[in-house]
Amino acid sequence: VQVVESGGGLVQAGGSLSLSCTASGSIFSIVTMGWYRQGPGKSRELVARISRDGNTIYADFVQGRFTVSRDNAKNTVYLQMNSLRPEDTAVYYCNVVSSLRVDYWGQGTPVTVSS
Repeated sequence: VQVVESGGGLVQAGGSLSLSCTASGSIFSIVTMGWYRQGPGKSRELVARISRDGNTIYADFVQGRFTVSRDNAKNTVYLQMNSLRPEDTAVYYCNVVSSLRVDYWGQGTPVTVSS
């Protein structure tokens, strides 16, 4: 199973970035897809996740700035991030959970927000 993220980069505060993540390989059935992040010196934390039927959960710090979505046919999840802040600087990881309750992680994509 491969989980591959793309879309990270450098952006100024107030700007936007869009991340995407695709899962491929022998994955039985994807239940939940989502995004976590780990900032410098911090623990990994949930950003947002979405179930197969579209139910979403967001971390409090998102405050309406990010939108998570998915394309079930493509096993792909997206994260649209607007109004980015320097404190959003982190490595963003894609997480995929199968119906067998197995977690798969991507390698991470760095997001840097300059002030």
